[in-house]
Amino acid sequence: MIDRRKIIIALGAGALAPLASFAQQQPMKIARIGVLGLANPVAYAAMIDSLRAGLRDLGYVEGKNIVIEFRWADGKYERLPELASELARLKVDVIVTHGPGTKPAQSAATTIPIVTYIGDAVGAGFAASLARPGGTITGSSFFGPEIAAKRIELLKEAVPRIKHVAAVLNPAAGTGSMVKTIDAVEVTARHLKLGLQRYDVKSPAEFESAFSAMSKNHASAIVILDDPMLVANFKALADLAIKHRLPAIGFTGFADAGGLMTSGPSLVELWRRHAYFVDKILKGGNPATIPIEQPTRFELVINLKTAKALGIKIPQTLVQRADKVIE
Repeated sequence: MIDRRKIIIALGAGALAPLASFAQQQPMKIARIGVLGLANPVAYAAMIDSLRAGLRDLGYVEGKNIVIEFRWADGKYERLPELASELARLKVDVIVTHGPGTKPAQSAATTIPIVTYIGDAVGAGFAASLARPGGTITGSSFFGPEIAAKRIELLKEAVPRIKHVAAVLNPAAGTGSMVKTIDAVEVTARHLKLGLQRYDVKSPAEFESAFSAMSKNHASAIVILDDPMLVANFKALADLAIKHRLPAIGFTGFADAGGLMTSGPSLVELWRRHAYFVDKILKGGNPATIPIEQPTRFELVINLKTAKALGIKIPQTLVQRADKVIE
């Protein structure tokens, strides 16, 4: 006898098979990630590699399920608004940027989520609070003003004889965060009874004249304030500091480039962490409610080779506290 129930089940399975096959053949949605950078891909190669590695760890493969659109300003702040607008017109799913790219991205892409890192996200007005940013921006905030102030203290500890400190900054980075950073540096310098004079540099073409002015004004040490253009040119700044025999401290990577000391969070780690936020957003997360993180690990790097070239003996107590010593 023919089992009619089995026939119906078989016919149903056969009818569903083409649908299952069709579903498997549907192309996977490819997410578009925009990257807006102030400098250039060569200067930020390690950071971009770190971002890509973080994305791969979370299952994102370029050309398979993500496409990354890069836009670089080559150190020219004035190009950032148009580059941000380009990414907005491409309708990317999320924009990844840093520091000075944050405001142009926010202005150009009013509805596109933004992942960034900045010295003081709340102080600069990009977030209502770290726990609930409240807008389109999330990412990392790394105690910019406090770290810059701490660098003055480290300089004084490393070279007790210093009397006048030159603060090198890019005036184009005139965010609320930078204003607070300058204030914090000035307060610390006064507390340590150090003279402080700022030197504005908008491009590498102005480095030589700035250092000549420092020597003329009898600067005895340099603190380099956080800015992607300056980070991208750490080697040139370190070489000039040695040439003018000035101990200098800067952001992460400066000592590796030949500067005397580095203090701050790892830029490579911050870029890798961007991948975490991108993943949250691509999976439907709202940046308004994704908490902004603050790094918990900060690096102190001392270049003893540079210290020797400058005729400086770094106190052993400070050397012992360093996370890395270059000899």
